[in-house]
Amino acid sequence: MTVLIAGAGIAGLTLGLSLHQVGIPFHIYEAVEDIRPLGVGINLQSLATRELFELGLEDALDKVGLRTREVGYFTAQGQEIWREPRGTYAGNTWPQYSIHRGGLQMALLEALMERAGPEVLTMGAAVTGWREVDGGVEVTLTNRKTDMVTGTVTGDVLIAADGINSLLRAGFYPDEGPAVWGGTMMWRGVTRGPKFLTGRSMAMVGNKACKFVCYPIGDTEDGGSLINWIADLELPADYDWLSQDWNRAGNRADFAHRFEGWKFDWIDIPKIIADADGIWEFPMVDRNPLPQWSFGPVTLLGDAAHAMYPIGSNGASQGIIDARVLARELRDHGVGQGALQSYDDIRREAVNAVVLANRGDGPDRILDIVADRAPNGFDDIETVMPLAERQAFADRYKAVTGMTIEELNKRPAIIAV
Repeated sequence: MTVLIAGAGIAGLTLGLSLHQVGIPFHIYEAVEDIRPLGVGINLQSLATRELFELGLEDALDKVGLRTREVGYFTAQGQEIWREPRGTYAGNTWPQYSIHRGGLQMALLEALMERAGPEVLTMGAAVTGWREVDGGVEVTLTNRKTDMVTGTVTGDVLIAADGINSLLRAGFYPDEGPAVWGGTMMWRGVTRGPKFLTGRSMAMVGNKACKFVCYPIGDTEDGGSLINWIADLELPADYDWLSQDWNRAGNRADFAHRFEGWKFDWIDIPKIIADADGIWEFPMVDRNPLPQWSFGPVTLLGDAAHAMYPIGSNGASQGIIDARVLARELRDHGVGQGALQSYDDIRREAVNAVVLANRGDGPDRILDIVADRAPNGFDDIETVMPLAERQAFADRYKAVTGMTIEELNKRPAIIAV
């Protein structure tokens, strides 16, 4: 009764911890030989931190992230459009976290090793193929460095948590091709700088064509913040975007000039860009929603199932919910195809709706609306977008993503222990 998991990212590790919690044997196979804390900042919504808290990870999250206090939307002139509290400050029982992606992954890995032991994880072993056998599935393992097959293993089911460029997904959808680029490139960095707004705020500035996003992911010894930031620019369709790599170096000269003059009384964006420790570049891409995730003894999880634009801070959060629901279904239905199909039925359409909402710019669409109505700024936001309209706009996205406060606070635990 073993669950085989391809990939030790956030979704795969959360699934491992959840299966350990409910007493189901599993083994994770990870393509890289050494997991390092790569990536930059992400946000975990309250619906996801609830699940990690219920895995006993509250102290671990507080060590590697900050509890987000609010999110704010601002024009390219630095004028406030909309601010709202987040996490416990908004009335949620659970906080929102601004956190380094690699720090979160390492915290999950450390917890898994402490609880289940190192024997549940094999590194340097990519799952590159599978076939159905009596009572389960046999998978092929390959060393990515040598491109040599290193062996096969069998289990009852296989979970493809192997990311946006999932080999297993490609096997089910061979004509899909590369990820879908919507025309936006992102330059991301981390800068040591002064605190802004509450010191625990997320800020979205500009509009879809030229946008700057920033939030603190740590405090510095001098009383400042470790600021994670993203600069988005819409670029021509012939731009070379295909390289998707956390370590693709970015060049300030390609984008910094578009943010000249974005120095406001509450933040100095040109200085944040200029003082970055390093800059990385990669495209804003997603995958088309799928009509099916589960195929016999195999199913897709996390980015392999529903890679989405990093808008609305939902990518990692939805992968964590995937893992918790799948673990529950495997516990309740037994480790077999029925559990995988039940998980598919519960999660797929709901998450596909989030993918499509993010393609429409998600909650950040409020920036575009105001920029269209008042391209040179405004004297009074009420004359441009009244409070009731702004509130309704924010509420609609929460409803799509399962972030409604009352709904989350009242919902029973996914895995009751």
